[in-house]
Amino acid sequence: MGSLKTILKIFLPLGIGVFFIFLTLKNTTAEEQKIILDYMKKADIKFVLLSGLFGVLSHLSRAYRWNFLLHPLGYHTRFINSTLAVLIAYISNLGIPRSGEILRATTISTYENIPFEKGFGTIIAERMIDLVMLLFFIVLALGLQFDLIWNVLMQNDFSFSKLSLLGTIIFITIFLLRKPYKKGKHPFFVKIKQFISGLIEGIYSLKNIKNKGAFLFHTLFIWFMYFAMFYVIKWTVPETESLSALALLPAFVVGGFTISATNGGIGIYPFSVALVLTAYGISSESGLAFGWIMWSAQTALVILFGSLSFFILPLVNQRLKSNPNG
Repeated sequence: MGSLKTILKIFLPLGIGVFFIFLTLKNTTAEEQKIILDYMKKADIKFVLLSGLFGVLSHLSRAYRWNFLLHPLGYHTRFINSTLAVLIAYISNLGIPRSGEILRATTISTYENIPFEKGFGTIIAERMIDLVMLLFFIVLALGLQFDLIWNVLMQNDFSFSKLSLLGTIIFITIFLLRKPYKKGKHPFFVKIKQFISGLIEGIYSLKNIKNKGAFLFHTLFIWFMYFAMFYVIKWTVPETESLSALALLPAFVVGGFTISATNGGIGIYPFSVALVLTAYGISSESGLAFGWIMWSAQTALVILFGSLSFFILPLVNQRLKSNPNG
């Protein structure tokens, strides 16, 4: 059962991505596919590199912001270690969605002697902040572009009933497990309680942040960089150059959702972004080119720096260990 769950966790998101690649190929003719490839080949490289720079800055800011959550717990990490841990997490998520959070906590636990559950708790706290920011962008997009978003959802059979059913199942599951969890003295339940206790302590670090202004600045900066790296891609495709930031906001939000749906948004990200852009009269070829350029640039960035981080991390720490004052 466990192995089946692992296989599904790895291959189901990847399968979704492959399905959307197939869907894209199925819904475009050979001539249209050629147009998309031509757009990608002719993309102005300086805007692709600029998008990559914004991506790097967001990763560095995230690594620096992490320390604001760890300080209240009594831990002070080296910036190089937190940065490399963040980059490793991103490349891990390309393989298995959400596995990066676990690997990130494991990495910082290994090299900074921070208990896994506390480090993981701060990462969960971070994700809660990211969720708030994503909700902010959703509300902003809905408020400014409600008619357009509603039409796109209805055209693609978005179901509120399925969402409600999922919420009901989660609620019932939590309710049924509540008593066994509270009264259980089995080692399994004891370990779970200890783990959750560490998570809660990590999440509570939000309340004890000393420099809240700096934490808020980095939070806003990270998301501004996210949008900026998406926005500048518009200059790589002639047909999207005239789009305003307001017009690109819904596509940015939808694209953000797809990142967690599959392995880094493979297949579904370009498809979904193109779907929104066509609502503004952008051709499907240009929309797909925009989505693929954006996804390819950021994925290449994650693969490059994430792969290097696996090699750099032990080397850097070996040097720090042999020369702690260096």
